[in-house]
Amino acid sequence: MQIESLGHYIYVDTSFAKQGEKAVLLSSDLQAEEWSCLRLVYQITTSSGSPSDPSLLNLYVRFEDESFDRLLWSAKEPSDSWLIASLDLQNTSKKFKILIEGVLGQGDTASIALFEIKMTTGYCIECDFEENHLCGFVNRWNPNVNWFVGGGSVRNSHSLLPQDHTFKSELGHYMYVDSVYVKHFQEVAQLISPMTTAPMSGCLAFYYQLQQGNDNIFSVYTRDGAGLYEEIWKTGSPGNAVWNLAEVEFSAPYPMEVIFEVAFNGPKGGYVALDDISFSPVPCQNQTELPFSAAEASCNFEEDLCNFYQDKEGPGWARVKVKPNMYRTGDHTSGTGYYLLANTKFTSQPGYIGRLYGPSLPGNLQYCLRFYYAIYGFLKMSDTLAVYIFEENHVVQEKVWSVLESPRGVWMQAEIPFKKPMPTKVVFMSLCKSFWDCGLVALDDITVELGSCWSPERLPPPPGECTFEQDECAFTQERRNRSSWHKRRGETPTSYTGPKGDHTTGVGYYMYIEASHMVYGQKAQLVSWSLRGVTGKHCLTFFYHMYGAGTGLLSVYLKKEGDSGESLLWRRRGEQSISWLRALVEYSCDRQHQIIFEAIRGVSIRSDIAIDDIKFQAGPCAEMEDITQQSSGYSEDLNEIEY
Repeated sequence: MQIESLGHYIYVDTSFAKQGEKAVLLSSDLQAEEWSCLRLVYQITTSSGSPSDPSLLNLYVRFEDESFDRLLWSAKEPSDSWLIASLDLQNTSKKFKILIEGVLGQGDTASIALFEIKMTTGYCIECDFEENHLCGFVNRWNPNVNWFVGGGSVRNSHSLLPQDHTFKSELGHYMYVDSVYVKHFQEVAQLISPMTTAPMSGCLAFYYQLQQGNDNIFSVYTRDGAGLYEEIWKTGSPGNAVWNLAEVEFSAPYPMEVIFEVAFNGPKGGYVALDDISFSPVPCQNQTELPFSAAEASCNFEEDLCNFYQDKEGPGWARVKVKPNMYRTGDHTSGTGYYLLANTKFTSQPGYIGRLYGPSLPGNLQYCLRFYYAIYGFLKMSDTLAVYIFEENHVVQEKVWSVLESPRGVWMQAEIPFKKPMPTKVVFMSLCKSFWDCGLVALDDITVELGSCWSPERLPPPPGECTFEQDECAFTQERRNRSSWHKRRGETPTSYTGPKGDHTTGVGYYMYIEASHMVYGQKAQLVSWSLRGVTGKHCLTFFYHMYGAGTGLLSVYLKKEGDSGESLLWRRRGEQSISWLRALVEYSCDRQHQIIFEAIRGVSIRSDIAIDDIKFQAGPCAEMEDITQQSSGYSEDLNEIEY
């Protein structure tokens, strides 16, 4: 796909469009059965001063089987020159379209322009330096020493090599850095690749030449979004004055740049040349070990303890399940499943510790640990649950988190970033300090992800998901008054009804109806924007809270474009549980449609109904809700107790 003509570009500006108006480009159907790189040459300009409402350039991927467009990349920084965005597209058998959207910001001279859009097979960090955009590689400007383009028809006096590596010809191009202008010791030139935008792991290869015996150091680093460098390669013995092949293991589970750096120790540093950077998704050497998957260190405890284990001493953590009821909270995953419980009430002595160990995590990677916990009992809550990072080589345990005072009996989310040079394990510890003050500590939905918890380049959540933390996402209401859906955090005003906290983090927002502002039988509707019809099945998941003796009705409807009525997809009537319960709704619709959440107030003010964490996914629901699965009594396994 290419929109290119010599000297031409396309643009949107304030001469014919107003602030906030959108201009949209849509590609034809595309397929990327091999890994591809999409490059965009663009420029955003604005009037002087930094406007509070800048122009936006967004790039979306529209898969044929999804009702929502996925935001792949977004830019708003104005510039006085053309910029290059390089975006990795993972191979997929699905057809898709690329949608480019320009949204004009404030200012009389706001404009957004596109010069080139190009999709090629291969990885964005690969480059032979034959095209003038240099594959989006940039030079970190230094007044004395920089990477330059060598070769080609213009015979530059500093272009020292008789031929490049790509074409083995003097007309081919390569990158080089020369010490002729070096003024100080330790002058550094950096050539920086585009940031990776999809996880990749394999072998990075490149060809280089350097002048033998000279005082220069040629190194390759990775740099993540937080600016942390890690050296992955350095020249060993001095190379010959020919093109040498270097191969290095390269793993980018989260966004990273590759930096080719030359440090000179004086004006006789000679030169270094670079050409034909390539990447292969297989290891450089025939390694038998599989790359680490963060999923191995995650667990929702529905089936078993996954790769977690505990100390042999004491009862420790038990895997338990609570049937939906009005007194005890169920698990966080679905409201009806399993979680871990450390019951220190049964201990015979204070200071009892239940340790839960996670699997071994490779060193030198940035991790984000998230989990949910709930505390019951305990007059003093602090330190009743703590997380330690256990460094295997040093047998050192570092405390990285512990409970402070928080609402009792509410699933709270904790988020911990960490990075250690050595392999580590995450350890959860429950502690009862005093025999007279013991209680219950619950743990569920532990996830470990590679990358930072608060990565600056992290895009907003997929458009088919809504946690209500920022706004109401793709939902709207025809009327807004005291009897419509409201956004809230914490408890609802009426006692013995409504949730104590949201489902997302325990301290975030959810949507609910306030029964004390409504009359019996009154409705409130939350309506989605118009969704694109697609062939095949869709799965809508959400969490609902229906606690209160007078609880009414919660229904989900499908409204097809052109139809006067709505069809019922899902319904619950009356009080269900004190917990947030998960709903899975499978449906299909091949034309434009809307999803409607309708709550009807019940017989009394104890009829608050809440919803949270709505998610639309392509394909059938993997596990349909089975109301008959809850049995009573004890499980056969003594470590699995059902309440």
